Amino acid sequence: MITIDAKGLSCPQPVLMFMEAANSKDEKEIIVLVDTDASKENVSRAAQSKNYRVKDIQQNRDEYRIILMKN
Repeated sequence: MITIDAKGLSCPQPVLMFMEAANSKDEKEIIVLVDTDASKENVSRAAQSKNYRVKDIQQNRDEYRIILMKN
């Protein structure tokens, strides 16, 4: 499992960080932390393009924890 902390970063940086992790590691689970709705949506879409599914999205105040599982 990898956790990517992309809070405070604007798109496309969170997406690029996820894509780098998905391309370079053979991880079954990747967790991405973001703090905007746009980043949450963009990372979720990018995950689907890399054969990951959104297992869960947890919101805690101004933070989203996106849990992605490889299909």
